[in-house]
Amino acid sequence: HYKWRAMRANGVNEYFITGEASDREKFLAWAATVPHTLRNPLYHWTHLELKTPFGITDVLLDSNSGDQIYDRCEELLQQDEFSTRGILNRMKVRVVCTTDDPLDTLQFHQQIADDPTFTIKVLPAYRPDRAMAVEDLHSFNQWLDGLGMTTGIDIANYTQLLEALADRHQFFHEMGCRLSDHGLEEPYSEPFTETEVTDIFLKARLFKSLNTAEIIKFKSAMLHELAVMDCEKGWTQQYHFGAIRNVNSRAFNQLGPDTGYDSIGDFNMASSLAHFFDSLEGKDKLAKTIIYNINPRDNEMIAAMIGNFQGGGIPGKMQFGSGWWFNDQKDGMERQINTLSNT
Repeated sequence: HYKWRAMRANGVNEYFITGEASDREKFLAWAATVPHTLRNPLYHWTHLELKTPFGITDVLLDSNSGDQIYDRCEELLQQDEFSTRGILNRMKVRVVCTTDDPLDTLQFHQQIADDPTFTIKVLPAYRPDRAMAVEDLHSFNQWLDGLGMTTGIDIANYTQLLEALADRHQFFHEMGCRLSDHGLEEPYSEPFTETEVTDIFLKARLFKSLNTAEIIKFKSAMLHELAVMDCEKGWTQQYHFGAIRNVNSRAFNQLGPDTGYDSIGDFNMASSLAHFFDSLEGKDKLAKTIIYNINPRDNEMIAAMIGNFQGGGIPGKMQFGSGWWFNDQKDGMERQINTLSNT
């Protein structure tokens, strides 16, 4: 998506980005864009990728060198050592964690685990975002139906939803999962009662529209319950906060989600994050936690916040995650490191 955004900024037709152009044509369109990315991390990343693993250090990628570099890389990719497994081994990777919906069968994780020729661990991470997404009732209920089919539980009420999620949580645990991952605009920590959430769930299950207050209350309840599950299993929970998704509606309608049209949000998170962690800490249900923020404005807030909930005899129980997304570059990494060191 980083590359797609740069190509659009350079005036490249969508046909050569996500369209029906051949792989070579798309690569050449990217090659012509690369010189215009100077000072952007894409320029450095691109040439680091050519250097390792492909060993191409004698030429820079541009419109003149694109065909030559494509041919050299294509030839190398036919060799076993340049297969996905080969590159992982060459880079001395020991563990790969994927991000997986609770409905995922994890069949490929099992196949890899059963393969004695591949020693790198490939483990799932539990990503239950869709269990909270009551703002889209059609997609939410469709997902619930799939969860019911997967678990054999007829999900007609809130208790059965939690039962089904716990079932998948246990399955992921048995498959080696020790991480959850949540992609959220902001932390949700509105006070709720079981009766309130039960009623909200029944409305959603009947496709009755929810107001904003009900949506946030339901998300708050789900986030809390999922965090409790993580703590009871001894998992580490990860939170990626602050992205605004699919902001270009025309592009979303044409291309769908996750196509390079997400941005940095400016949500006020300090109070809700404090309340969320405190509600768990008060019950001794706060798991090991890593927080990632997309808006660098929140660096100091997060670095200070995690200090309030360290303890339990666990060094670094609460972690400020490394520079993420738009912060995943030299300046962003240094800002994160300096803020963490100074706070």
